Amino acid sequence: MRRLLTNVVFFGLIGLAAFWFTTRPKTLADNALDGLTADASRGEMVFHATGCASCHTDPNAHPEEGELPVLAGGQKFPSDFGTFLAPNISPDPTHGIGDWSTLDLANAMKHGTSPEGQHYYPAFPYTSYNKATLQDIVDLKAYLDTLPASQAASLPHEVGFPFNIRLSLGGWKFLFDDDSWVADATTPQEERGRYLVEALGHCAECHTPRNAIGGLDRDNWLAGAPDASGSGNIPAINPERLTWSEGDLNFYFETGFTPDYDSAGGHMSHVIKNLAQLPPEDRAAITAYLKALPTGS
Repeated sequence: MRRLLTNVVFFGLIGLAAFWFTTRPKTLADNALDGLTADASRGEMVFHATGCASCHTDPNAHPEEGELPVLAGGQKFPSDFGTFLAPNISPDPTHGIGDWSTLDLANAMKHGTSPEGQHYYPAFPYTSYNKATLQDIVDLKAYLDTLPASQAASLPHEVGFPFNIRLSLGGWKFLFDDDSWVADATTPQEERGRYLVEALGHCAECHTPRNAIGGLDRDNWLAGAPDASGSGNIPAINPERLTWSEGDLNFYFETGFTPDYDSAGGHMSHVIKNLAQLPPEDRAAITAYLKALPTGS
């Protein structure tokens, strides 16, 4: 009996150690950014491509044309697991991320790990940002530091038990935090489009269905998904369902107008505002990627 209990305790400790090792928050090496030089002007393009302003501006703010965005947070994102609220990511050192190092931002985007070593919820799309280059993250941080600071406090997520246990997110990441590319790319233009769609633009986070515990269904890539708000569906943007021409897509990404004389609404209107700031060749690359997806993806 004593030997049995000893074995149970021994293997139990091994199991706990394996669980801790597998689910611990990951971080980059301290020297991961060595040799990289920040360029805030290029970081502005990364900012638009990643859509930071779409989620992190106050939903009640109405900035004037040309006014720099204030990333005070506060927007709500409902889900089956609770409602997540975008935090303040302005340069304020107390309420925002002004005291973050560039490595802190890189750990958040690449691994979903906070400066305090906690797991972030995947409402922050690090499962897409994990494919972003470190150079782009360095440039993005330089641009974020130029934006207006806000002293608005970040509001807590409205998430109940058991989803408020952040330790469990380590297991979720183990299952679904995949940094491999989904689609093949055969030309430099398609590669650029893949990077913008799968990494910076995180299009799949809305346009791809999820399984019962919130993992992206890669077998139905960009095939549309229920709107997390519970109202309607987010459309498919794969070739099987979206039959717009390349010209139609490029025009939509620049203006928000569809071939049917309709216009982008809801959160997509914010996405269009971001895409319109990108160089025309980047919008064309996004179109090339979408058109190159295999039928049935």
